[in-house]
Amino acid sequence: MARTGEPVSWAALVVPALVAFFGALGLARSPLARRLIDRPNERSLHTEATPRVGGIALLLGALSIAAWGSDPTIRGLLVFAVALAVVSAMDDARPLPVLVRLGAHALAAVGAVLYLGSPADGAYSVFTLLVFAVPAIAWMTNLFNFMDGSDGLAGCMGAVGFGTLGLVALTANEPALGFASLAIASANIGFLGVNWPPARVFMGDAGAIPLGFLAGVLGVLGFVRHVWPAWFPVMVFAPFVFDATFTLLRRLARRERIWIAHRQHAYQKLVLTGWNKRKLATWALVAMICNAAAACAALRQSGSERYVIISVLAVAWLLLLAAIERRRA
Repeated sequence: MARTGEPVSWAALVVPALVAFFGALGLARSPLARRLIDRPNERSLHTEATPRVGGIALLLGALSIAAWGSDPTIRGLLVFAVALAVVSAMDDARPLPVLVRLGAHALAAVGAVLYLGSPADGAYSVFTLLVFAVPAIAWMTNLFNFMDGSDGLAGCMGAVGFGTLGLVALTANEPALGFASLAIASANIGFLGVNWPPARVFMGDAGAIPLGFLAGVLGVLGFVRHVWPAWFPVMVFAPFVFDATFTLLRRLARRERIWIAHRQHAYQKLVLTGWNKRKLATWALVAMICNAAAACAALRQSGSERYVIISVLAVAWLLLLAAIERRRA
């Protein structure tokens, strides 16, 4: 592992952005782009066929540098992300059965938790992690995929979310976790160069699924290493967590087939009611930054002050989602 205190290692954080940007442009002109093309349909927000190869370039940049600057535990988790990327790329090329996709997500979540094992201090068992962490990781794995339906959204959440995890890990003296998270954030910033509205390249499942998985497993790793409490990564990624969870529960209540693609997320409703994608991406980025700042503020507090901030943040997201629902109605 590179010693993260050296200037050259931190300078390497520029590499993921460059690889993601130029790699996506190159892949968009390659024969692979013709096989991984996202053609608009009645459930899409885009109107032109667009190559969904950006996630491959993003992962190439992020994971190579993250592996170089991390520790053996994180490298092992990155292997699970690569396996999910391969399955998801196959799904991009030719849709796989839903049970195959969800089964791969569940296996990766279980494998990652078993790989992590119980912490050295014995604070909790592997069984406890399996019960609570596996569903969380599996759900987070799908969040980026659900929310990657409008230009710039997933890239913004990746940049802000992983960037926040990285900075907090560094302040907690966890340089390997911090470096890996910042490498992923850097790749998302580079990807935004080709995905900011109007997008020239989409992320695709090959990028969105591994990103969601990494958000989950690095969040769990930070919890296992006592870098942050369990609620912190959830609140950092709250813009995606609340929209996706709120939409899923509403569809379940209506007895809809939740595995069928739809346009019922809050961000989709804003576009359908007249917002252009650039306006949506800009305001989403502002909301994500403010949300991350609030989560970090709560982390620095203790006792009742912490829970007041968390509660206010949660209520604010619920009120925003309710307001968008009324606007659409």
